[in-house]
Amino acid sequence: MGELGAFLKIERHGVPYRDATERLTDYEEFLVDRPTAELAEQGARCMECGVPFCHNGCPLGNLIPDWNDLVYSGRFADAIKQLHATNNFPEFTGRLCPAPCEAACVLEIREGDAVTIKQIENSIINRAWDEGWVLPEPPQASALTGRTVAVVGAGPAGLAAAQQLRRAGHEVTLFERDEAAGGLLRFGVPDFKIDKHVVERRVQQLVAEGVELRCGVDVGVDVTAEELRDEFEAVVLATGSRVPRDLPVAGRELAGIHPAMEYLYVRNRAVAAAQAAGTDDVAAGAITAAGKHVVVIGGGDTGADCVGNSLREGAASVTQLELLPEPPRQRPDAKTPWPLWPQKFRLSYAQEEGRATHKADAAFSVVTTRFEGTADGGVRALVVADAESAPPFGPVVGSERELAADLVLLAMGFLHPEPELPDAIGLEKDPRGNVKAGAYATSVPGVFAAGDCRRGQSLIVWAINEGRAAARMADRHLHAIAHEEARELVMSGNVSPADEGPEGPPLHTSGGMPAGG
Repeated sequence: MGELGAFLKIERHGVPYRDATERLTDYEEFLVDRPTAELAEQGARCMECGVPFCHNGCPLGNLIPDWNDLVYSGRFADAIKQLHATNNFPEFTGRLCPAPCEAACVLEIREGDAVTIKQIENSIINRAWDEGWVLPEPPQASALTGRTVAVVGAGPAGLAAAQQLRRAGHEVTLFERDEAAGGLLRFGVPDFKIDKHVVERRVQQLVAEGVELRCGVDVGVDVTAEELRDEFEAVVLATGSRVPRDLPVAGRELAGIHPAMEYLYVRNRAVAAAQAAGTDDVAAGAITAAGKHVVVIGGGDTGADCVGNSLREGAASVTQLELLPEPPRQRPDAKTPWPLWPQKFRLSYAQEEGRATHKADAAFSVVTTRFEGTADGGVRALVVADAESAPPFGPVVGSERELAADLVLLAMGFLHPEPELPDAIGLEKDPRGNVKAGAYATSVPGVFAAGDCRRGQSLIVWAINEGRAAARMADRHLHAIAHEEARELVMSGNVSPADEGPEGPPLHTSGGMPAGG
């Protein structure tokens, strides 16, 4: 694997970003590809591990050492085959996954020295698209089953499920209530993290493979649950976890306080409209941070995306608040030893931009106790306090203070899927409100669940894995139906009248019975 001993001689060089101040002037992707020679060097660092823990760190089970070695050898065409063997959309994970594989890399025992797996993955798929190696793979005519399956939700889990089921030969219809497919990849994650043409070309690949795409259709409203079950022999729910965690404190009803996704949807649609019009002038939209003092409550990726968007809009200031204490700068071995994902501090791309422009900062261990409003009903400030260090992270007495805010974005995660469709189908739920589907099969035969609606809010790499696994279970279900229909009925007893002939009438009264019940 790679070059013998290269990890001792070649330093790790991570993913390069465009300059923090330069990238704030546009909405283009900030990741920068390394030259092929440098990527080969990084691939050479991959050790011939007896047990490659990166396999376990990756929910998809990506064949990481294999394609690291192929990149080292310059065999990109072979590398994309290995990559696609386990991952339908490596350009999604290569841009957006936090790379738990790298946290599990054996070289990461020496912290900060892991192979740059995510960077190599992204370079493979980018090269494959550039070379024209990524093509539709429709099923052969001999593989077509005629079985019908609906996939509800066109995020990464739904896209993966639809592609796997179509390639298995089934008739697949993919429903999406928004105007375009992609889910949060298209409407939640900003263009500067993943350009929307990267999403759209995959959507078009599915269409070319024979997936029927129905956008702008809200299943449960435009198509009832009964109609869905009547039309399709199997259903895969991949609706995500879209009920946001709220902040029920005094003043929550004030104008200018929004769940993060409301803001991000507006911004992504505004960027898409500007691109369609061929202009760099992105409209403000219904929710805008331009010229405002913005407070983002929540320290995760969604919160960072709110910060990054606000800075690009020209916010006067952006403050990001986190309820939990600041994590340590190094891996806390007592809590998250290798090869687990380390609970340590990471500077987000958005806070890097904030530091470069002196327009954004972050604070840990801060709890919001109430909102203060203006005379016309808009928010003007948060009243915050230092948070206690242990749950329930209540306010420290005497530490309250005001923080000016014209726009407040709540990025505190998601609770569970919207309940209307699962309830209409009659699905059981787990205690957290997610669809209960232990092995992807729900409590209703023929209905399966994948992604965040099943496991709760999680990573894109888990969503793709879940979509693939649910597709496998739905495929088994559809083949079982076909098997039952094709099974010949073997009869026992009196199959035909025996009243005539020398034997006379039958000596018992039972009619013909199917053998084996």
